[in-house]
Amino acid sequence: MSVRDIRIPKHSAAIILAGGLGKRMGREKQYLELAGRPMLEWTAGAFADIGGFEELVVVLSKENLALYGRDWEARGFKTAPAGPTRMASLKSGFKALSPVIELVAVHDGARPLVSARVVAETLKEAVKAGAAVPGVPLKDTVKRVSADGLFFDKTLDRSSLMTVQTPQCYRKETLLLALGAAGAGTDYSDESQILEKLGIRPAVVLSDYRNIKVTTPEDLIIAEAFMKEKTNVKAAAPQMRFGFGYDIHRLVEGRALILGGVRIDHPKGMLGHSDGDVVLHAICDALLGSVAAGEIGIYFPPTDLTIMGLSSSTIAEKVTEILKEKKVSIVNIDATILAEEPKLKSHYENIRKSVARIFRLDLDRVSIKAKSREGLGDIGHGEAIVCYAVAGVLQ
Repeated sequence: MSVRDIRIPKHSAAIILAGGLGKRMGREKQYLELAGRPMLEWTAGAFADIGGFEELVVVLSKENLALYGRDWEARGFKTAPAGPTRMASLKSGFKALSPVIELVAVHDGARPLVSARVVAETLKEAVKAGAAVPGVPLKDTVKRVSADGLFFDKTLDRSSLMTVQTPQCYRKETLLLALGAAGAGTDYSDESQILEKLGIRPAVVLSDYRNIKVTTPEDLIIAEAFMKEKTNVKAAAPQMRFGFGYDIHRLVEGRALILGGVRIDHPKGMLGHSDGDVVLHAICDALLGSVAAGEIGIYFPPTDLTIMGLSSSTIAEKVTEILKEKKVSIVNIDATILAEEPKLKSHYENIRKSVARIFRLDLDRVSIKAKSREGLGDIGHGEAIVCYAVAGVLQ
């Protein structure tokens, strides 16, 4: 079925939710390059190309609304500011709709491969049932895990299970009912989840497996391949790059010991121009090295007296901005601390959590460990601490 054969019901609108932070991706996924264009351009373009929608609303973060809002509006889209949750963002987009709208399609900004057929069929089913959701049958065997997470205790019947997608489509009054029933401050993976509590059953629309949601770096590779085939664009597939970082600081009395953004109780701390955080310094140099962007001394020279005592978290923020400008996302960080004292094993998890928070990564993408020098050299005598770091990024 070609786009020319698609007929969208009258008084239909689409709300495209593109205000997420992309925590699992490591940066905003909506503006990742996909076959030569930002992903959101493909997603919004899919709805614009279908035609027949009376209104298209793009929900953006406040930062992106300030940067790109006027451009979207100049192209005929309405815009709305994203909220702290998916439901808050949807409510914001819903407020932008005109009273004339009768049908609403709600779509993820990170689903750029949605087909015109799926959009049209889901809207038409929503006219009949009040709500309709596209989905695909599960391919893999599904098992339930025990409460302690250690064992599989039951195989589920996958014939009655589906993976749901978007656009999830509603008669306007049905969506309004769902939004009104959403608990204050409660987030939902999708708005149709609320309908279950109201006893409203959305109609099933058989979708296709290409309508994937880009959530992780691996998804981006798959979407790139699908988009390349769909558009015949010869775009380079995303590539992994790696960087190595190293830092050393002398231990002296009268200074706080900061490692990975965590203050460690110890009589000595790092001597340095900044707070002397060897862990963040090594990680930042590894990340800069992965994109051939030099080292932190270029951006924070030790001759600059105005930054004495600077928090290394500020250095990490600058490095994160550089990565964003170069359109790369962090895949993983692995750091090894070399120290005779203090003993750091009990601090591993706190440092991991801090590094993950600073670089906006899932915890399983950060590794922190420590080794001693068995009493050898300056480090072995407790006079210094070293950190080595390796970082992988996706470009």
